[in-house]
Amino acid sequence: QVQLAESGGGLVQAGGSLRLSCAASGRTFSSYAMGWFRQAPGNERDFVAAISRSGYNTYSADSVRGRFTISRDNAKNTVYLQMNSLKPEDTAVYYCAAKYADWSSTYYSVEQSEYNYWGQGTQVTVSS
Repeated sequence: QVQLAESGGGLVQAGGSLRLSCAASGRTFSSYAMGWFRQAPGNERDFVAAISRSGYNTYSADSVRGRFTISRDNAKNTVYLQMNSLKPEDTAVYYCAAKYADWSSTYYSVEQSEYNYWGQGTQVTVSS
């Protein structure tokens, strides 16, 4: 089992940057593929980015590709989401999620239903 805690959210002006962190408990973080999702008010939760347990394979949603970068540090049990060139439409609660994937070093998923564990979320607000 793993517990996740996001941090790094806040209020930023359009065009600015934030880096979200998601710290995981436990000793097997490197066995989990990780993902970031977000939910804006009145909207469903959407996929943002995902990374394999090795860190070598990543994928981002079209809406953030080229602006957001997902990465991980398995030695620190942490996954990051670097967000640049932020837009007001990026305003949302951002969640990290973990999927046990010990069978594959390249696996990642864009599907929320695939993830076993979720953090509580961190608010990101981008002002225009």
